[in-house]
Amino acid sequence: MKRIFLKISLLFVVLTITTLTTVFTKDELPVIRAHITDETNTLSRSEIKSLEQMLVDFERESSTQIVVLMISSLEGQSLEEYSYRVAEKNKIGKKGKNNGVFLFIAKDDHKIRIEVGYGLEGVLTDALSSQIIRNIIVPRFRDGEYYNGIRDGIEAIIAVTKGEFRNENSGDSKRLIPLSFIIFLIIFFLIFSRLFGLGRRSTISSRGYHSNYPWWWGGFGGGGFTGGSFGGGGSFGGFSGGGGSFGGGGASGSW
Repeated sequence: MKRIFLKISLLFVVLTITTLTTVFTKDELPVIRAHITDETNTLSRSEIKSLEQMLVDFERESSTQIVVLMISSLEGQSLEEYSYRVAEKNKIGKKGKNNGVFLFIAKDDHKIRIEVGYGLEGVLTDALSSQIIRNIIVPRFRDGEYYNGIRDGIEAIIAVTKGEFRNENSGDSKRLIPLSFIIFLIIFFLIFSRLFGLGRRSTISSRGYHSNYPWWWGGFGGGGFTGGSFGGGGSFGGFSGGGGSFGGGGASGSW
């Protein structure tokens, strides 16, 4: 009787340990050690090196960290939840600026997500992230051009942070009509205000010259969504998260 009890107890312990090991193994999140991580061996060494250099240079220029991770499968886990947890665990972006961008790809699941740090949510909006995925990355992936898709996606993300992104692949002209109308109204308002001298144009105080018009009064060339330069980012021998944080902003897609 004691032997049977011991066997049952031993079997219970083994099953418990096996179950816990499986759960923790499945739940283990990757530690990112480079700007480009390909766990699927899809990209060649030269392709990884090229993308890595692009992102290192951009981080030095702007302090914004863009990180790419491609895995085989989520194994049934939620795309959004997994992507967010990986980005948070690795602290992508700079502390205080939260200027990280995480491009996550589950190749065999045909799923992709752009996770955006708090500090960039007003620039790299959910709508723009969705456009980049849908119109730039996904068409490449459908043709099996993973390197080109990732490269073009990165370039688009960089362009957005610099205020230079133009979505030329979108054929939805209906979306351009409201924007054109808004621009027309703004121009009309500016001309009308100039002609009739509505409001004071500027003031001079002890703090210097101040315009009482909005930032776009002097033309549409200044301001905008330019990310600016935050100084040197140091020497990057590899990737190291800077303490950035995420709030769930971004977009998901599939192909």
